[in-house]
Amino acid sequence: MQPVFETTCLILFLILMVMPGLYGLHLYLLMFLAHRRMKRTRAEQRSIQETFRKETSENDWPRVTTQIPLYNELAVARRVIEAVARMDYPPGRHEIQVLDDSSDGTRALVDRVCAELRGKGVDAKVVRRPTREHYKAGALAHGLREASGELLAVFDADFLPRRDFLRNMVPLLATDDDVCCAQARWGHLNADESWLTEALSLGIDGHFGVEQSARGWNGFLLNFNGTAGIWRKSAILDERVGGWSGDTVTEDLDLSYRAQLAGWRIVYCLDEVCPAEIPADANAIKAQQRRWAKGSIQTARKLLPAVWRSGLSLTRKLEATVHLTQYSISVFMILMALCGRTLLALVPPDRYQGYLMWSWWLIVLAAVAPSVVYIYARRAVGGGPTGLWRIVKLIALGLGLSVNNSVAVLEGLVRSGGEFVRTPKSGSDGTRRGARRYAVTRSRLWVFELLLGVFCFAQWLVFLREDHYVGGLILLLFAGGLLSLGWASRPRASHRPAATLNAASAPHDRPEATAEPAMRPNL
Repeated sequence: MQPVFETTCLILFLILMVMPGLYGLHLYLLMFLAHRRMKRTRAEQRSIQETFRKETSENDWPRVTTQIPLYNELAVARRVIEAVARMDYPPGRHEIQVLDDSSDGTRALVDRVCAELRGKGVDAKVVRRPTREHYKAGALAHGLREASGELLAVFDADFLPRRDFLRNMVPLLATDDDVCCAQARWGHLNADESWLTEALSLGIDGHFGVEQSARGWNGFLLNFNGTAGIWRKSAILDERVGGWSGDTVTEDLDLSYRAQLAGWRIVYCLDEVCPAEIPADANAIKAQQRRWAKGSIQTARKLLPAVWRSGLSLTRKLEATVHLTQYSISVFMILMALCGRTLLALVPPDRYQGYLMWSWWLIVLAAVAPSVVYIYARRAVGGGPTGLWRIVKLIALGLGLSVNNSVAVLEGLVRSGGEFVRTPKSGSDGTRRGARRYAVTRSRLWVFELLLGVFCFAQWLVFLREDHYVGGLILLLFAGGLLSLGWASRPRASHRPAATLNAASAPHDRPEATAEPAMRPNL
């Protein structure tokens, strides 16, 4: 009976090691796929843009409606609306829709800014609806009914499109009737504000420099990231697609996959960058990651059966499966932190050393994959060399988020829709820190994160000598990440002004009983 128990423990341990390892090895494949198409695709897109701009008269550019979904964004509402109004496009062919669901002073601010713009000849409209049903998806669907443009650009409140955004992105749709969406890369306004923004900026660069590039340039299914992109109106209205839906909390990922399964294509432009504010607060990051993780799994539940029934190649089906389920790696990471080393301790060393020797280099190769890929991605997007310390910060953030994301994955497995928890913006732009105006959604997971962090540190100490002082390094990294993020997200006294407290506690800021952008760096 004893050998059976030991073998079972060893098998469980190897499973916990192999599953995250497979996702790590998958990153190498994406990096290779992105690299092999990098020069050619970028050159082709530049040629399309230059030819269209040179050969198309101002009156022949397609009409564009830019949608700006807002909900209580006093710190950044004016900034984004004015940035969109500054975009260069043929006169009379650009309409701005501010989809305002706000319940605080943002409403008056939006009305005032749009009135100022209309006085300057800008076609800026404020669109409001009676309720926040289906949150951002509902707002976009509501605005769609009134939009006059055949193309729909979307920008969230924390984004600042460059003046030539439409001139660069519209040609990618206007020259190919099969393209439903063109996605630009996210940039950073405040990458160096804190260790959290430093880490998250590197993760975002990894997603846009490698993952989106690899999928978009090699025929795989990819996703619209919810902002900094342009949709073809007829694709959203296509009966086979079904329009915006609020039955997941990642409405952008959901629509992207449904459109591609219906035969449409999405193009990705690495060279068009749209700067945005990165959340600098630990609880804001956790709320954003929860939404992305939960929504990805909800979309997987909803659409993976259709993916596997489709006529896509086996390779594209497998890649789509990995794409939609990649947040599940957090569950295996937590199980490894909780019981991985204990499982190994229950097996005599002479029984497991043979197994680990042959798999050691494979495990090491997979473990360093994120660091290698993110370094490559940072260089691909023109960010220059990446210091080792920033990579350590990203690893700490990723491990620290494993509890938060695991809970979100489990929620996504059993629940459709859900509350749309927005990410509060402060208006930080890299030159100054913005003031926090709204309460950040908190959970009690910080307690478990601190406890698990202490447990990992204790395991590292107990097995330090047995692991020859280096074998248990992952436990030390786990401890550092969990303790850092848990401590950063602990409850603290609020020092917000009374007026802001009133705004943040308005009825629409409270949790609602039904169902911002998807995918996103998987940390």
